[in-house]
Amino acid sequence: MTRPIETSRDLTLPFTTDPTLKRRFMVVDEPLAGNIRFDLLLEVLDKLAEDAALDYARRFAPEGRVVTAAIDNILLREPGDVNRDILLLARINSVGQSSLEVGIRIEHGEPEPVHLASCYFTMVARLGEGERSRSLLLEPLDYADDLEKARHRKALARRDSYRRQQAVATEPPSREEYALLAGLHTAQEQPGFTGRMVKDLTTSNWERMYPEQENVPQKIFGGYLVRRAYELASINAEEIAPDRPVILRVNRINFLQPVRLGDKLHFLSRVVYTGSTSICVEVNIERVSRDRVTRALSNTCVFTFVNVDADMIPRPVPPVYPTTYAEDARYLEAHRRNRHHEARRTATALKRGPAEEHDGPHPHSTG
Repeated sequence: MTRPIETSRDLTLPFTTDPTLKRRFMVVDEPLAGNIRFDLLLEVLDKLAEDAALDYARRFAPEGRVVTAAIDNILLREPGDVNRDILLLARINSVGQSSLEVGIRIEHGEPEPVHLASCYFTMVARLGEGERSRSLLLEPLDYADDLEKARHRKALARRDSYRRQQAVATEPPSREEYALLAGLHTAQEQPGFTGRMVKDLTTSNWERMYPEQENVPQKIFGGYLVRRAYELASINAEEIAPDRPVILRVNRINFLQPVRLGDKLHFLSRVVYTGSTSICVEVNIERVSRDRVTRALSNTCVFTFVNVDADMIPRPVPPVYPTTYAEDARYLEAHRRNRHHEARRTATALKRGPAEEHDGPHPHSTG
């Protein structure tokens, strides 16, 4: 059996020695805190996760392939610095019957190591194409030491946590939540109301898929899709952020259907919720087949941004106001996610103690 450590892969983005790559990853060509394109980084991360999972899958079937099923909970702990190299350290944390979780640590290396983020990709191993496609059964990993066992347990816990959150999302509002929504609706009825309406905070785009975006035969690279989704989400966040929105968390990206060559994609981005300094943006990607027979949701994406000043200090954002039942539901789901992450952050801080609590320039709180 294979140990997780034997599945390790790493990749360096050599910004200090490759000026062309550095310029490509810059948000603007001037000094700026956090001046790094997260959309391009997402694309690179997805490819690295695919390569790590594919190496493992092909130990059991040389013709096997893998597809991304989900990206779960990327929390940006520190802003990246495009003047330093970035190291991406990938390893398979857990293997199910045909699925794998690939964890990737993002960091600046020596002389002053900085842990920028950790991310988790769920990949699914497949055999065949089209109607002949089927699951590829995988051999489980050998979790030999305590760290490997802990990572395996956390992978299972992440899966269970997402299922619980999905179940909670359909629950009716509590008394406190009902009062929150009622207050937002009542405010809209007041004379002189000038609040920002959720229905006005949307952005959309259409795009055709061409061979240059192909990854496996006739399928579009998932990393390209999430890059485009993030680009639209960040533009959408600017509609409500008084200062500058920077990414704080990729809450979840689901890959529901493969996108094929010739498909027409409709990207629809919505600001669904704001906290005291945070902005939640959801992006749905709908595919329309070339023959226009198939129209289906291919991806759902949830991003949380935080509004910051020039020194990366969180700044307030205005509230947003839902009106329809669907807007209320999306607002409430984002509110619950926000409270869940706040509770986890508080619990972690208490466990660590004041001396260990993180106090870097990039905010953890999403308010």
